[in-house]
Amino acid sequence: MITTYGSIGHSVVRALVSDAANPVLVLAEGVAGTGKSHLLKELGALREAADSKRVLWQCGVTETQPREEQWEGPVLLLVDDVHRATEEEQQQLRRVLETSRPGLAAVITYRPEELAFPGLPLGTPAVRYPSSLTVLRHQLTVWDRERIRRVAAKVLEDRCTTEAVDRLHERSGGVPQVVLDVLSAMSRYGEPTYTAEDVDAAGVPVRLTELILGRLSAMPPACRPVTWAAAVVDEPASESELITASGLDARQGSDALLTALETGVLVELGADRYGFSVPLAALAVRKSLAGPVRRRLHERAADALTRRQPVPWAVVAGHRRAAGGSRGWLRAVEKAARTAVESGRHQQAITLLEQALASPLVPPPARARLAPLLARSAVTGLRSDQTVAVLDQIVQDTTLPVAVRGELRLDLGLMLCNQLGRFATGLRELEIANAELEEVRPDLAGRAMAALAMPYWPGPSLDAHRQWLQKAVSAANANEDETLHAAVLANHVWFAISCGDPEAWELAAALPTDSTDPACVQHAARGLCNAADAAVWLGAYEQAKDFLDRGIELSLQSGAPYTEHTALGTQLLLRWWTGQWADLADQCERFIAATADMPVIAFDARVVRSLLALAQGDWGATLSWLSENSHISWQNMPTPLSATVAGALIRLALARQDLPAAAEQARTAWTNATTKGVWAWVAELAPWAVEATARAGDAAAAQAMIEDFAHGISEKDAPAAKAALIWSKAALAEVKALGEGQGSNDLLQAAKLYREASAAYGTLPRPYAQALLAEGAARCLLEAHGPHTLEAARTPTDAASTTGGKTASTGMDRAETTRAINELETCTEQFGDLGATWDAARARALLRVWQPARKGRPPGRASQASRLTSREAEVGQLAAKGLTNREIAATLYISPRTVEQHIARAMRKTGALSRQDLQRFQP
Repeated sequence: MITTYGSIGHSVVRALVSDAANPVLVLAEGVAGTGKSHLLKELGALREAADSKRVLWQCGVTETQPREEQWEGPVLLLVDDVHRATEEEQQQLRRVLETSRPGLAAVITYRPEELAFPGLPLGTPAVRYPSSLTVLRHQLTVWDRERIRRVAAKVLEDRCTTEAVDRLHERSGGVPQVVLDVLSAMSRYGEPTYTAEDVDAAGVPVRLTELILGRLSAMPPACRPVTWAAAVVDEPASESELITASGLDARQGSDALLTALETGVLVELGADRYGFSVPLAALAVRKSLAGPVRRRLHERAADALTRRQPVPWAVVAGHRRAAGGSRGWLRAVEKAARTAVESGRHQQAITLLEQALASPLVPPPARARLAPLLARSAVTGLRSDQTVAVLDQIVQDTTLPVAVRGELRLDLGLMLCNQLGRFATGLRELEIANAELEEVRPDLAGRAMAALAMPYWPGPSLDAHRQWLQKAVSAANANEDETLHAAVLANHVWFAISCGDPEAWELAAALPTDSTDPACVQHAARGLCNAADAAVWLGAYEQAKDFLDRGIELSLQSGAPYTEHTALGTQLLLRWWTGQWADLADQCERFIAATADMPVIAFDARVVRSLLALAQGDWGATLSWLSENSHISWQNMPTPLSATVAGALIRLALARQDLPAAAEQARTAWTNATTKGVWAWVAELAPWAVEATARAGDAAAAQAMIEDFAHGISEKDAPAAKAALIWSKAALAEVKALGEGQGSNDLLQAAKLYREASAAYGTLPRPYAQALLAEGAARCLLEAHGPHTLEAARTPTDAASTTGGKTASTGMDRAETTRAINELETCTEQFGDLGATWDAARARALLRVWQPARKGRPPGRASQASRLTSREAEVGQLAAKGLTNREIAATLYISPRTVEQHIARAMRKTGALSRQDLQRFQP
């Protein structure tokens, strides 16, 4: 599809085919590489011009110069590179254009930056165009980002990342020929995905290099330094900045800049801002400079940029380093980093300081000054492996003052725990930091103690964490440092809420959210987000939402991206438990992708995505979401998360009828969770661990779990744990009733406990757990009353005439059975509304067991011969999720053979090529 010429084609065609149309001249201008020759090629291929003479004239090439006899009749004159025309060619072209010729359509292309007289393509004097000639101007423009994206997708077969497209747009200036040349160079790499680094690695295209260096060499030698300066500054710069960087005096510099502009080497990029139209051209010029010349230019560029307001210290630092001055470089790095930190741009500060401290040229005094700034920025910002490597090396330096080394070790320990998930190593570093700081910096030692008081990490018991908390509180009380008080309080709040301390909410209210000290505000933001996380695990969802709203807002205000991201992970947990599942899977996946290099922050999203996969029947994905692209196993996740995952995996093993695996998982997980001692976190594990242990034949051990759990949460403010305790009792009662044949009364007791637990979860609210427990109650009631009662409920007869004294009992059974069926139908709808595919299928299957469909087909109803029955669709959906025939059979209460038949019929009816392909035909 021809798109380059736009409206030009209509004017050209009209002049060629219409007797009433005036001759037309189009002056098409565009900088080098914008597609002028391509434009002429497209116009020459127009079908409407087939009956016209086509004259192709390449200026500067004698062989293409047309003869006089070629001007008879309709003529399409296509003249390329008029800026290169000789005087003879200019005169001939003037004669053609100054003579009115009907049927003439002329298109002339040129580079405006290379015209001898700006704005006059055919030189002086101006051409005397006849009144009958229509003269138009057309400007070829550069490509925008979207056009570059489309071209890159075509050339690189949709393997170009968004960052690569952005980088290509930035470095090419959108010039089409440069874009195509860079893409051609990139395509030789054969990468599965092309990134911004690949754009940089492609270098400067040959055409661009020769163009810019050719223009530069044509300039008088005395004028070249300004262009060199522009290449070294490598961003839009003012006239005075370029003159200062060039080393020329004011008069020489001004003349040199005018020459560079006139020859098209430099262009005006804004008010008193000049540079290269294609940023990549600056790289070509820099590479052409000798080392000593380049270093002097960098030195003068740094001097020039220090006069800007505000001073771009990060850019100045780059010039100082390139100039070889280490002292000036380090001073600029420090100023840039402090400026970035003050404005909340921690990642910029981290990058600058990492690069500086990784250099062996940094002397010990400067290292001792810069390293704490890096550490503080890294703890507040997001993960950087390079920062950890730098700090790990620096803390080994015994020549550092002990206070500096201890401060660095404190931040290193926090990063290892919070950002890298290396908990054991991080806790050891925190303990060493506390020992190093206790005498020389008690305020920082108090922060180390507060960090060691956090029970969230796997490892030490709650008692050990409590001892550290007591020490931290004592250290804060003995110190008037407000930052220390805020840091200790933030961790104290998390500890207290996690343990279900009734006074925890008062502690949270004391966080210094209105402080004028930025450090205190950051700790207050962290405290609010900590409180939200702890409240979510506790089951206090309203409080958690309030803490999250305030914590995220304060994190944004105080510039604490790490805290903000942890809160966003907590939001995903909150949405999971409160049943806000719409788009939750996609949100988790986007969050996981955005935090791919921050495994600890991504933990919440991975767990929620895994739980969704389990509920949706995608069992194969349940584990893969926990392990994919993560170097930390779920067993080594923070304690509440690992307990939650263990509960889900026990449930999965039970569904697969793998009792030994479920029981073993329950024993291991129970030991790990209870060793920590935060019983509120056992809530997501307990019901499944109790059920697995009891079903494996050890009811006594299951009962002991319940007793330990009840003791652990007694007198605690832990609504989710207390609901889970009732659930655990119900699960044990059901298993014992069915396993020991204790009769319907025991099943009724189990149903009563399930209903009680369902109500408890409903008040939180936890709709998914509420529906699971209502299903459990209905299951026990139906099993207790038996199918004979169900039949009576479906066929209301006068049982009193035949059953004597059992009439009342039968009526009561019938009412309970009907109620149970209604509750089961409600559960099925709730599961469907949530998107819990597997649970909905199981509930519907249970309904079919107790309420079988009538035989035959109602008159007039369409045959199912060519469409899936509801059971076939259900089986197909589970098969597409990856469940085996045996697992589907266990879920739907049918035989594996029946499952096999349903899948075969579903594949035949839909034309699916495999079990997985059935997913395409699901509603």
